[in-house]
Amino acid sequence: MTISDTEPRAAASRPGGATARPPRPSSKPNGQWKIDGTTPLNGNEEWKQVDNGLSVRERIENVYSKGGFASIDPTDLHGRFRVWGLYTQRKPGIDGGRTATLEPHELEDEYFMLRVRIDGGQLTTEQLRVIAGISTEFGRDTADLTDRQNIQLHWIRVEDVPEIWRRLEAVGLQTTEACGDVPRVVLGSPVAGIAADELIDPTPQIDEITARFIGDDSLANLPRKFKSAVTGHPSQDVVHEINDVAFVAVEHPELGVGYDLWVGGGLSTTPRLAERLGVFVSADRVADAWHGVAQIFRDYGYRRLRNKARLKFLLAEWGTEKFRQVLQDEYLGYELPDGPAATKPLAHGDHVGVHRQKDGRFYVGATPIVGRVSGPNLAKLADLIEAHGSSRLRTTPHQKVVILDIPEDRVESLITGLDELGLSARPSLIRRGTIACTGIEFCKLAIVETKAFATDAVLDLEKRLEQFELPHPISLHVNGCPNSCARIQTADIGLKGQLVTIDGEQVPGYQVHLGGGLVNADREEAGLGRTVRGLKVAADGIADYTERVVKRFLAERDADADETFAQWAHRADEEALQ
Repeated sequence: MTISDTEPRAAASRPGGATARPPRPSSKPNGQWKIDGTTPLNGNEEWKQVDNGLSVRERIENVYSKGGFASIDPTDLHGRFRVWGLYTQRKPGIDGGRTATLEPHELEDEYFMLRVRIDGGQLTTEQLRVIAGISTEFGRDTADLTDRQNIQLHWIRVEDVPEIWRRLEAVGLQTTEACGDVPRVVLGSPVAGIAADELIDPTPQIDEITARFIGDDSLANLPRKFKSAVTGHPSQDVVHEINDVAFVAVEHPELGVGYDLWVGGGLSTTPRLAERLGVFVSADRVADAWHGVAQIFRDYGYRRLRNKARLKFLLAEWGTEKFRQVLQDEYLGYELPDGPAATKPLAHGDHVGVHRQKDGRFYVGATPIVGRVSGPNLAKLADLIEAHGSSRLRTTPHQKVVILDIPEDRVESLITGLDELGLSARPSLIRRGTIACTGIEFCKLAIVETKAFATDAVLDLEKRLEQFELPHPISLHVNGCPNSCARIQTADIGLKGQLVTIDGEQVPGYQVHLGGGLVNADREEAGLGRTVRGLKVAADGIADYTERVVKRFLAERDADADETFAQWAHRADEEALQ
């Protein structure tokens, strides 16, 4: 993943501002297969054409697991392993100031992060218990809920990977294409099939996409990662605006319930919000439309420069009208009807709290602090769910967990048990709104620690702000580098990890983004956060800064207009944001 030196400023301060731009005209080809041919234009493209990564599994099972870390071919290690959800993790003790100066082999440990792919976030307690067992036996108890509905484990040895795969696949789980230049996990509504107010259950569409296309060799060499989302819930709970392709449930006045198609979203160092193509996609056409968008990315996506190799840059060049026409003419063979936009959500999409299902039972959404859980606690969670008469749960794109199918008379008992596991169904609005990426503890790209600093800040802020009534959840997103895995540009308060100078001394810290957000019950349209030049905080100063800016918001907000933090942050003087 390439870290750009560019810093989005003016465009990021506009509601819905898009900063991704297509590459400038050049005498060099952009590596678009259908235009420039398939000759590889860089080393990354060369090894993918030789072997895109799907076949490395055989070598892992038959060669590397027997020979150990030292036996792994470097290209397999730093490229193809990712296709199977494996990244080398950061060697302990290397400070963030050396992240950009050391070579990958100098940064990496002989252990792996393993990403368990959970399409739609759908899990059974049997599957959860298997993940918990792998964490305990092979991963030193590590387990993190991600904001892509996956579960990540650490300290995995290559020698143990075949056995881990055997256990996961025995219960219907996989790590196939959990990372790499491939179709990543398909986000899905965490309340698919059970919410009383659901428009359509997207599970069949997600299942068709994954069954037909995950592990498909023709899609295993994309220009870069390809992120997808499908929701049938009116809360629009899958962060569709920042995915490469997304389907959002709508009701067409003549055609009934189907999906609104969005393309070209993504954050990282050059954020761009997805755009509607303006088409209506019926449920039976979702997989074909998804496949068409994925093929457009494969055939027309930029491959020469890796930091331009995302679908958002192609959309910036083409625009939605051309994108729609190419999709229809070259990949579908038929026209999609015009369709309406989804209406504004009336509820928050993190599903925290207690909610009635359409069958009369209840689902309960709970949050750990910044997604951090553990193998032993996941096993206890499986036991707790089963003791309350259920066997189903969901992960969410907000580092939360949702327990399904709880009888009304067991809800309070479940909540008590969740609290004992550090999972709060009635969290403070600060705990509810805070997420954090992996950070320097394990990530080779990170510059700053995230999980520990964010956890300390949440616990501290809960005390400091206890006597203040917040009008809505304040989203606090903490990221260890500029790449925005924790979605810093779409948070009320987004913190981007970097080395900062405080009182003349260079220390780990964060640049501050303010007032970003995706469409939700408190926000009419998505928009990127505002940056104030020079506004930075030390890594151990998250609570001090957040307390200060939240109190200023509460003192200055227009309560009569029900002004949100994001609205205030975009209109406030820079001095008020310091």
